[in-house]
Amino acid sequence: MRPSIFEDREDGQADSSRCRKCNRDRYAFDVTNLRLVNLRKEFDQTVAVEDVSIDIPTGSLFFLLGSSGCGKTTILRMVAGFVKPTRGTILFGSRDVSKLPPEKRNAGMVFQNYALWPHMSVAQNVGFGLDVRKMSTSDKKQRIGESLDLVRMSEYANRLPNQLSGGQQQRVALARAIAFRPDLLLLDEPLSNLDAKLRLEMRAEIRRISNELKITMLYVTHDQHEALSLADQIAVMRGGRIEQLGTPRDVYDRPRTRFVAEFIGETNFVHGKVVGARGADGTVSVETPIGTLRAIVPESKTDGSDVTLSIRPESLRVIETHDAVNTASTSLLMLGQCVESTYLGSTAQHAVVVQGHRIKVFEANPRHQSFAGKDIRLGVMHKQVVAVCE
Repeated sequence: MRPSIFEDREDGQADSSRCRKCNRDRYAFDVTNLRLVNLRKEFDQTVAVEDVSIDIPTGSLFFLLGSSGCGKTTILRMVAGFVKPTRGTILFGSRDVSKLPPEKRNAGMVFQNYALWPHMSVAQNVGFGLDVRKMSTSDKKQRIGESLDLVRMSEYANRLPNQLSGGQQQRVALARAIAFRPDLLLLDEPLSNLDAKLRLEMRAEIRRISNELKITMLYVTHDQHEALSLADQIAVMRGGRIEQLGTPRDVYDRPRTRFVAEFIGETNFVHGKVVGARGADGTVSVETPIGTLRAIVPESKTDGSDVTLSIRPESLRVIETHDAVNTASTSLLMLGQCVESTYLGSTAQHAVVVQGHRIKVFEANPRHQSFAGKDIRLGVMHKQVVAVCE
């Protein structure tokens, strides 16, 4: 077993946070923030990225989220140095790296397909970047050990990649990317090749590593759940532009556009017209085909304005006759008929027709086996009804 160079804890185990040799944090990185200023990329007549500006704070886990062709991977490749911007600036801290080759940027990269050398052991794969940097044998051995410890792969150091599971190979790819102490870490859909269980495990690992290293991470994915569960901030992209930028809760609970509302989870859209003035809680009344609802709408939408409302299925509540309702914060929808009910264990999904409009309802911890064929009432909190732009 490799002797530990780290301080011993009271329980006799090595403390992973302090090094005996240098008395500093084990994973002390010279991390930096990342700024993209008016970044643009054209391929012939096609604009892949159009004037994108982002400021990513040091140590944050930032997601570029969008469907195929939205420009997210092109941005990542420009930050890595694999693609040259048509115009714009890429800053690592105060350092302009826009014209530097990849090897001069000091950015770690984790690919979708692992990109491990099949003839090299796990330790040799992790140390490959250190060999390129001509690190001394003793320092290289220490870095490899530290990196494998971080991703919990030390016991597999002598194995070949084909002797590992997909999740283990991705851990090795992570260890290789952090072994040379990059200024920031770039991840290109790193979990897309893993099965559902392994994806959940690796999400937790990436969050843990982010918390431990405090390194800035730029993460590209099309998986909404991945972004919502991991990100400090999300940029939802569409057609080379940022459609919305914010925290996972902001983006999910307060989508600004119909596209974001549909792309991040499921929702119901209802068209209506603003009636009356804004209330003390910031909501306004909106007349819709399914009843009058209180909703959050932009300040620019005044009495008489047409709006499109987004109502998440899980925000709708099935209200039974004996249920108490706080009418100060809850809108009662008109009576509807449940035409379809699907039991999924912890949840149930219902389709309810209200005044000819089909509404999706997700019920947590369902109390009844089925509402199919029954007349039911629905309620929703005022602040969970949000106006979106078309």
